[in-house]
Amino acid sequence: MAEHPVYPLGLRLSGRRVVVLGGGQVAQRRLPALIAAGADIVLVSPGATASVEAMADAGEIAWQRRPYQDGDLADAWYALIATSDHDANTRASAEGERRRVWCVRADDAEAATAWTPATGHSAGVTVAVLSEHASDRDPRHTAAVRDAVVEGLRDGTLGAPHHRVRTPGVALVGGGPGDPDLITVRGRRLLAEADVVIADRLGPRDLLAELPPHVEVIDAAKIPYGRFMAQEAINNALVEHAKQGKSVVRLKGGDPYVFGRGMEEVQALAEAGIPCTVVPGISSSISVPSAAGIPVTHRGVAHEFTVVSGHVAPDDERSLVDWPSLAKLTGTLVILMGVDKIGRIAQTLVAHGKAPDTPVALVQEGTTAAQRRVDATLATVAETVRAQDVKPPAVIVVGPVVAVGPRPA
Repeated sequence: MAEHPVYPLGLRLSGRRVVVLGGGQVAQRRLPALIAAGADIVLVSPGATASVEAMADAGEIAWQRRPYQDGDLADAWYALIATSDHDANTRASAEGERRRVWCVRADDAEAATAWTPATGHSAGVTVAVLSEHASDRDPRHTAAVRDAVVEGLRDGTLGAPHHRVRTPGVALVGGGPGDPDLITVRGRRLLAEADVVIADRLGPRDLLAELPPHVEVIDAAKIPYGRFMAQEAINNALVEHAKQGKSVVRLKGGDPYVFGRGMEEVQALAEAGIPCTVVPGISSSISVPSAAGIPVTHRGVAHEFTVVSGHVAPDDERSLVDWPSLAKLTGTLVILMGVDKIGRIAQTLVAHGKAPDTPVALVQEGTTAAQRRVDATLATVAETVRAQDVKPPAVIVVGPVVAVGPRPA
């Protein structure tokens, strides 16, 4: 048997009995995929990890809390043998052979009748990588091959251009805080499929350099506005290109729905009858403080955090923020788009009860190579911004969490 390569096959296990022997780490890794496949799963094991036990408690698997017994593989289509008892594994494997049940053995691949491939998924395709012979089995190698193939599918580097998937319509993609590696997998795949990309200034610019030359990249900041307001012009551009049957990605910084006017664009597209997909992004309100070593919550320090826009000052009649109430909160305050208004914001917070020595951190160009952190207090932040020449984009964090971690170098 060892002289012959394995025969690859996809199993359709929905509604079919699958027996898993052993509730340890191997089962914990393999069970989610079996559950997703819709298998009727029976776990036979005296004990289980907390995660496996949670699957049983949720009704995703049936758990028989005992050791393996001869006959457990009756009527099974497939079995995963992963107990810590080598003798029990051998006996179960022999039963599988008698009953013609395909069996994976975690402790002895050579004695198994089936192997579990290293799998990954992208755009409706499952990639499964197997070594041809037992002597060649190296999980690190198969996992590395799988990762390379999946990444190529996701970023569009694998496959000829005429095989590229095109989905007419618009995708509002949250690009994350700036580091190109922090965009979601789905967002990166949609970028690879795009005909047109309309990008914000604060989107992850490095991703644009990876796009094929045929992709039209439009800087939203440079769309000719004419008699339209800026947002109306962007809406019109999205509708115009989508109506031409193109796959359009609106690449936005952070998350489309966190101060990103994403819903305005969704509404405009809906009125025009254009299908739209919204892909959430990592918001700078959480990720940028994290990148600067600041937790927005911390046990015993802050049990909540509030994110507000600082693009209008507290005394501006257009402001919708209840600054006096915010001053009374004991948690973390995260302010976006507030660099030029931070002096008046700080004064308002102090006037309504916030301690003047409350720590403040300003993180400029967070998650990028140009990131820098400047620390101050509510009493000193206005002068610090001027003295340190802090420029937007910057995320401002107010609260005791600023002082929790190691001090910045």
